[in-house]
Amino acid sequence: MAPGAPATAGGDDDRRSRPRVGHIQFLNCLPLYWGLARTGALLDLELTKDTPEKLSEQLVRGELDIAPVTLVEFLRNADDLVAFTDLAVGCDGPVMSCVIVSQVPLDQLDGARVALGSTSRTSVRLAQLLLSEQYKVSPDYYTCPPDLGLMMQEAEAAVLIGDAALRASLYEAPRLGLQVHDLGQMWKDWTGLPFVFAVWAARKDYLAREPKVVRKVHEAFLASRDLSLEEVAKVAKQAARWETFDAELLERYFTTLDFRFGPDQLAGVREFARRTGPTTGFPADVHVELLRA
Repeated sequence: MAPGAPATAGGDDDRRSRPRVGHIQFLNCLPLYWGLARTGALLDLELTKDTPEKLSEQLVRGELDIAPVTLVEFLRNADDLVAFTDLAVGCDGPVMSCVIVSQVPLDQLDGARVALGSTSRTSVRLAQLLLSEQYKVSPDYYTCPPDLGLMMQEAEAAVLIGDAALRASLYEAPRLGLQVHDLGQMWKDWTGLPFVFAVWAARKDYLAREPKVVRKVHEAFLASRDLSLEEVAKVAKQAARWETFDAELLERYFTTLDFRFGPDQLAGVREFARRTGPTTGFPADVHVELLRA
């Protein structure tokens, strides 16, 4: 079965008995899914591929049972979701794939046009927070497709995430003579904490119906992550066959990312909520419920 295809054998009843699980299409999630095929766990899931924003919406609407969810959407819907322990996409310093690319120093962006080429509300909110609080500027934000060349024709700076950010920061920005600012490093320098961009979560109603299934999926993802990081050179080599990035760069990227969700990461989440909650749609002291063993 292809990694992104829903299961079809066994009829509708069999298909529905499998948990409906989301899969972010960005490279940053590859190590969390690569090992599923190796362990055979992939056959037990009905997998849906999409962007972080769309998967978050499907989980909130109940169209998925378990999925990665952007941090902002998780915090907005924390009453209905349970986060998986020790599983996230984040960073403890640079992240490489969430950046502000700018034609001028960031403290000169007050009133300037800043393009948001991101489908992730979390990265956008982080960029806005850093520019407002750290650099004391209030840019004129607008949303557009993540094409750096076109963005720079209309804006002084751009926020990019995922594979588009990697391409922009590694290839396009240097060629165009633009400054690249890593959002993960900026947050770390400011707060001293890791940043979490997305967590894996189950709907509470699904957990109540299928507690054993949820825990099996959690264990499968942890095993997949651990296997992928043990064989990260192999993961990078295989990914390089269909990506514009070489294996050496991908290995560096995969090992720069932080796939943990422990006490330090939770402290980062709480700090982000404290600073942004009242203006983003969730309480500053929002309760984060974690899946218990």
